[in-house]
Amino acid sequence: MNPIHYRNQLIALASMVAWQGVVPVNAQMPANNGDGWASGSLQPGLGGLPLISDARTRSISAENPTGEKGKGGMAVPNPADPNLPHSAAATELGQGWKVRPFLRAKAGETVTLMDVAGPGVIQHIWLVADQGGRGQSCVLRFYWDDEETPSIETPVTDFFAVGHGKVAPVNSLPVMVNAGNALNCFWPMPFRKHAKITFTNESKTDIDVLAYQITYAETPVPENAGYFHAQWRHANTATQNPYVILDGVKGQGQYVGTFLAWSQMSDGWFGEGEVKFYLDGDRDFPTICGTGTEDYFLSSWGFPRVFSAPFVGVPLKDGCPEAEANGRAGTKWSLYRWHIMDPIRFQQDLRVTVQALGWAEKYRKLSDDVSSVAYWYQTEPHAPFPKLPSFDERMKPGKAETTGIKGVLECEDLKVIGSTPGRVIGR
Repeated sequence: MNPIHYRNQLIALASMVAWQGVVPVNAQMPANNGDGWASGSLQPGLGGLPLISDARTRSISAENPTGEKGKGGMAVPNPADPNLPHSAAATELGQGWKVRPFLRAKAGETVTLMDVAGPGVIQHIWLVADQGGRGQSCVLRFYWDDEETPSIETPVTDFFAVGHGKVAPVNSLPVMVNAGNALNCFWPMPFRKHAKITFTNESKTDIDVLAYQITYAETPVPENAGYFHAQWRHANTATQNPYVILDGVKGQGQYVGTFLAWSQMSDGWFGEGEVKFYLDGDRDFPTICGTGTEDYFLSSWGFPRVFSAPFVGVPLKDGCPEAEANGRAGTKWSLYRWHIMDPIRFQQDLRVTVQALGWAEKYRKLSDDVSSVAYWYQTEPHAPFPKLPSFDERMKPGKAETTGIKGVLECEDLKVIGSTPGRVIGR
């Protein structure tokens, strides 16, 4: 990234973070009655740091799985205990010396990361699954207030704006991905009665190092605070165009972010498609209609370089030269757009789509492979999510665009139905 551009991004981020905690002098805010709201527990930012709060900070990790006060680092080394697979390294040091820093997640196993009573608000999550990262084969699920179906259900890496299982640096306000595969998010997630987070390893091999830390505040939650939701979807635009990012949302809330993992199946520019928001009864035509995919991601004339900024970024452009703005068949893109300063508010229902539309002297529909995560806050209960496909189904590759010439077959579509014994062709 250009040093001047990077400096400007840091200045913008610092200014915005400072602004978040500052209340205009003519604004009406509730008095600080000890509920943590006016004092900053749900208003993070530099400007809110001086405000003293009655909220109590707690943090859950493998070393303190309940987050209880004074219960961290209590495990005693025991190499024979399968629940303490890493304690052998601390045998000579004893209790209190990194005895249970990680968990294991066996193939097919679901591990509970957090299970606490409310009220409270999650403020930060840090997560690492093995050194190489296998997050696409694992699923995160969040349950608020003892609900039976999750409000967040997405492959692990996609939730943190990592597409295609290819880790790339993300330096945005609510999501950060750092060296190695350190996944971080700062989305505030309030809960009133209960919060539960699970991690499911759908791969065929064990995960020996599952490290995590979830920091939250024990504090009352204001009546008008919505619950955080995130939903993963996937489709090939040969059969679904416009691509549906989100649908079926019922209730009141605000849409706060989009992540797309886009795989091109043909050469050329892919980003002419419009992003549309259908609000509160919209059917045939949306209330909010953008002018193009790269416009929605706050760029213009393509995506000539990777970048990551507080509210928007193109952190991955895998499969074509960096300076090429358009892309080629096989190019894999990761794109995020956070509606933090401009949330999309809805009162009854919400649907979000994006057209898969390219350009080759004129607009052309595309048969690309797209997956997405939509992020929003809303009142509960939420509408049921579509069934999340299994890992094997999620990893099925998209089908490349065909020639479109009548009567012509693609060689890739042909199957061998017979052969002459002893004959080898092509050497």
